[in-house]
Amino acid sequence: MKVCACFIAFLAVWAAPLLAQTDAEFAKANQEYAQGHFKEAIAGYEAPVRAGQWSANLFYDLGNAYFRVGDFGSAILNYERALALERHHPEATANLQIARDEAHALELQQSWPERYLQFASVNEYSIAAAIAFWLAVFAIVMLIVARRRSAPLIATLIFCLLVSAVAVYAVYTLERGSNGSALAIVTGKNVQARLATADTANSVLALPSGSEVKILSTRGDWIYAALPNNLRGWIPAKDAQQVRL
Repeated sequence: MKVCACFIAFLAVWAAPLLAQTDAEFAKANQEYAQGHFKEAIAGYEAPVRAGQWSANLFYDLGNAYFRVGDFGSAILNYERALALERHHPEATANLQIARDEAHALELQQSWPERYLQFASVNEYSIAAAIAFWLAVFAIVMLIVARRRSAPLIATLIFCLLVSAVAVYAVYTLERGSNGSALAIVTGKNVQARLATADTANSVLALPSGSEVKILSTRGDWIYAALPNNLRGWIPAKDAQQVRL
């Protein structure tokens, strides 16, 4: 216990200066933004991002700063990152739609299971699956040790297994869907999705900055992605960034 307490205290002492520096950079970035120095604000907000001090409000503020300088692709990327951390962030949701309209950004189509399953987040489904699984295990143990087969216990077991299965399916569907872990935002200008990994290959689709793509694989400096309008093509890796860091 003493060793653990000393280790925790060491971590607190070591991390405190870093957190203080991050807070100071964030406060300075807010001041730059208030004064209309948006490029300086972007640099200030990016510092805690690089340090891994992520929060929905940090990405929201960074998105606002990019929006002010007309970089709609980066603005959309950061609004999406804010919503990935905090699904119910009304300001980020509203500004994301405004930025999409300004950029004429294209969006991936959601499958019908995604649309029906989005009332909860992946984390919430994961928690539900874990709780239902352990309740099912408890019900199985009770059925083994019980002298009689209890109809309510059997019904509880079936229900818990069903809930767990649905929750696991929801996690799988959402993680692999249009807003899953492979979601990326086009941040480059005048990006063309192509049939092959060459700038001279035929174009599949023009992607305005801020458009959504789903990364399927990578090859060198190119990524193969699912595109809006149910198309697929190759785009330069430098022109797209994943939402989830």
